[in-house]
Amino acid sequence: MGSQGLEVSAQGLGCMGMSAFYGAPKPEPDMIKLIHHAINSGITFLDTSDIYGPKTNEILLGKALKGGMRDKVELATKFGIREVNGAREYCGDPAYVRSACEASLERLGVDCIDLYYQHRIDNRLPIEITVINFLPFSNFISNV
Repeated sequence: MGSQGLEVSAQGLGCMGMSAFYGAPKPEPDMIKLIHHAINSGITFLDTSDIYGPKTNEILLGKALKGGMRDKVELATKFGIREVNGAREYCGDPAYVRSACEASLERLGVDCIDLYYQHRIDNRLPIEITVINFLPFSNFISNV
């Protein structure tokens, strides 16, 4: 994946539908079993976002990755979409990105996110502002 050496299985598991957007959230024990089955079947790439649920999908993955499962996967999550006064907006403000990353790390229950990326681009500011100001925080992210 890319030129940074991140290696993942040919198929990954997008976890969005477990907690959001396709009907009611699925039962947590069933989704944890599904995640474990995927990992035990060779899936090494799990993808989520802070907006899925919102937030509950990252919490679900955090629970599923306990007990050594975290070491078997590359974990991706996203930032950039947030709800403000009931409306969604795209945000790349460096302070928001830092707080979003800290919150994702906590919900996921991990020390490091393998792939952290912007879900949607904030056209109100240059992308360089989002990325350059985020780099000092990159010790918590394997691949920025």
